[in-house]
Amino acid sequence: MTFTESDIEQAAIGWFTALGYKYLNGHDIEPDTPKAERESFEQVLLPARLQAALLRLNPGLPASALDDAFRKITRLPSSSAPISANCEFHRALVNGITVEVAENGRVSGKVVSLFDFETPDRNEWLVVNQFTVLENHINRRPDLVVFVNGIPLAVIELKNAADENATIWSAFNQLQTYKQQISSLFVYNEALVISDGLEARLGSLTSDRERFTPWKTVSGGGLAPAATPQLDTLINGFFASEHFLTFLRYFIVFEDDGRGQP
Repeated sequence: MTFTESDIEQAAIGWFTALGYKYLNGHDIEPDTPKAERESFEQVLLPARLQAALLRLNPGLPASALDDAFRKITRLPSSSAPISANCEFHRALVNGITVEVAENGRVSGKVVSLFDFETPDRNEWLVVNQFTVLENHINRRPDLVVFVNGIPLAVIELKNAADENATIWSAFNQLQTYKQQISSLFVYNEALVISDGLEARLGSLTSDRERFTPWKTVSGGGLAPAATPQLDTLINGFFASEHFLTFLRYFIVFEDDGRGQP
């Protein structure tokens, strides 16, 4: 049996939804459509979902504080220093965003949380396929984008193993092109996945080929059966909400170049 790239994409969506993720087709939430969730193709966040998450996760803070946090997270630079911006975002992801709040005639600092690491179900989990991004007049459409609370945390690029000219490393090369041409999407990125339906590998924003590696377990208690598709194991093991949050919180580090820059 021959599997097309579309077959692999639909299988991946099925594994995500089985984990409890919501699914949307990117075309359905494009700008100027009845269910639009973005004002333009340049916008990579889903603002209404992010704002709803900020309100849900920070019930004791005034609207002005949440608006301030929203502005800070949406105005990270993408082109001048994308890795530095990504590092800044990651700190906000883990530690929250400090904003000033006026109370009883005094101004104090309060922390606005972007995620609930203790209770995964309080976050919103979403996978979107065919998510079009436009930057500098260049139009690109990654296969799958994983959003948590309206923020695009992971990008998955798929190729068809039956096509001898489209290997897993073709997917890797495609991601490198995306990083150059639609860098705004990767300011918020925490994980990259490449797969040809047979092999699947996980890497980070700065990973070279050698650092893209398979994910071999679902529960952590043992290796997945050899017959299980690698993409199935990766999605069910890595993207399970509690596992993904643990990874985000404790297993991402940035090396200092000696000048205070990552």
